Amino acid sequence: MKGIITVLGKDQVGIIAKTCTYLAAEHVNVLDISQTITQGNFHMIMIVDTAASTIKFEALIEALEKLGQEIGVIITLQNEAIFNAMHRI
Repeated sequence: MKGIITVLGKDQVGIIAKTCTYLAAEHVNVLDISQTITQGNFHMIMIVDTAASTIKFEALIEALEKLGQEIGVIITLQNEAIFNAMHRI
């Protein structure tokens, strides 16, 4: 299953590294990544493939939220199909 991860917060060293390290440990493949910093605010969006992960999608959502709290950012994960449906014009 493909998912969309968003990461928002104040810019700091290690946000990408910590997020990607966690995803790699859970066998989640990063297909695409885009990040920007605007006036000290960090914004990242990732398209990921969770097919090889042994953790359930719902548990991955909770784990990423917890990781975000630990590093001081907001991390969300949505099913790609739901994300696309919500962002249609």
